[in-house]
Amino acid sequence: MKILDNEIIDDLQLKGLKLIQKKNGFKFGIDAVLLSDFVQIDKNAKVFDIGTGTGILPVLLYGKDKGDTFFGIDIQEDMIEMAQRSAVLNGIEDYVRFVLCDVKDTNSRFEGGSFDAVVTNPPYMKAGDGLLNPNPAKAVSRHEVACTIDDILKASHYLLKEKGKLFMVHRPHRLPDIFEAMRKYKIEPKRMRFVYPQMQKEPNLVLLCGVKYGKQELRVEKPLFVYDENYLYTEEVRKIYLRT
Repeated sequence: MKILDNEIIDDLQLKGLKLIQKKNGFKFGIDAVLLSDFVQIDKNAKVFDIGTGTGILPVLLYGKDKGDTFFGIDIQEDMIEMAQRSAVLNGIEDYVRFVLCDVKDTNSRFEGGSFDAVVTNPPYMKAGDGLLNPNPAKAVSRHEVACTIDDILKASHYLLKEKGKLFMVHRPHRLPDIFEAMRKYKIEPKRMRFVYPQMQKEPNLVLLCGVKYGKQELRVEKPLFVYDENYLYTEEVRKIYLRT
């Protein structure tokens, strides 16, 4: 297995699975770990990851038996190539596949209505908000320069079976945009959980689940606190990482 000079292999502490990442590039964070724990799907599900990056979500979900067949797409050729090598490194390339593809082209590259679940950890910031990172990979991962909320919901509606589920992690301040797009593309919000860095602070992440053609009933789950008063991981987060 070829590992480049600017890459490292991270042990995911999950069934021996590993992930290749760039030493100085964009790396997966706690948001991907929390999303993988939030996902509730059958072990035989067919799963699609929009904006897969390093491929962390399909690899984690495979290790957690949350799905059987995975496709991850990204527009960054180097990230897809690296994710493919991670799949080969783990011997799971028959189950976890990565494809160079723009989210806007999913309707010409994949069969519609064929996936049980879509997962995504998308860029959080609008294209014109804040400073754009000079690193192209980080810019694409953090700002909606290549993939918007509307793009994700449109693709999700196309890809999902009826009653298929969309799982997303995002920023709370984008909820109006997310709910607007979900209703537009007939994906009804069903579960929502806010993530707080500490108990006395405002939430900085939100975990969402929507169902294609689902009934109108949203359940807000108990809050998730990441750090305690000593800035150590809370017991729940430690358990999530142990499950990871």
